[in-house]
Parts: sequence; C-alpha cells; structure tokens
Amino acid sequence: MSLFITRVELHNGEQDYDALHRAMAAEKFSRTILYYGVTYHLPTAEYSSTAADANIVLQAARRAVAATRKTAGILVTLSSLTVPDGLPVVR
Repeated sequence: MSLFITRVELHNGEQDYDALHRAMAAEKFSRTILYYGVTYHLPTAEYSSTAADANIVLQAARRAVAATRKTAGILVTLSSLTVPDGLPVVR
C-alpha cells in the first residue's frame, strides 16, 4: 500500500468543505499525516489515504465529491515523503 495526498478544490462559488470533509472521511480519507511520531493537521481540502494505486484514490475522491452534489478539481499525488512545516499538531 502506498500513501497518497489528495487535494480537492470545490467549484461553483458556494463551497461547503464541511460536507466534503464528511464525505471524504466516509471514503477512508484522513485530514492528518504522521511524521516522526507526531500527527499534524493537513491544510483545508487536502487529505491523506493509503491504497494500491492512484486510480483507486481518485475514484474514492470522485465518490466523495459526488456525495456533496458539487463539482471539484481533484489532484492525487503519490507521496514517498511528506514533511510538514507550520501545520498544527493534533492534540
């Protein structure tokens, strides 16, 4: 399994990221990353997940966006190393 970082940018003005966060969580995405034993919050509209390949992640993100009844731009990136800086620590 590989780690992917996915960015979802909602279109059409009125943006409901709370609904998107719920839908992404239902698809097993997280809004956090772990770095050397410390868990950090990702920026708004970025999510982490593990899967066998990027197409699986993309399909899950598409389902989540469809659940919000909005359109969005989606970018899925395979992450070999993610280094946080200035992100809030999960307490």
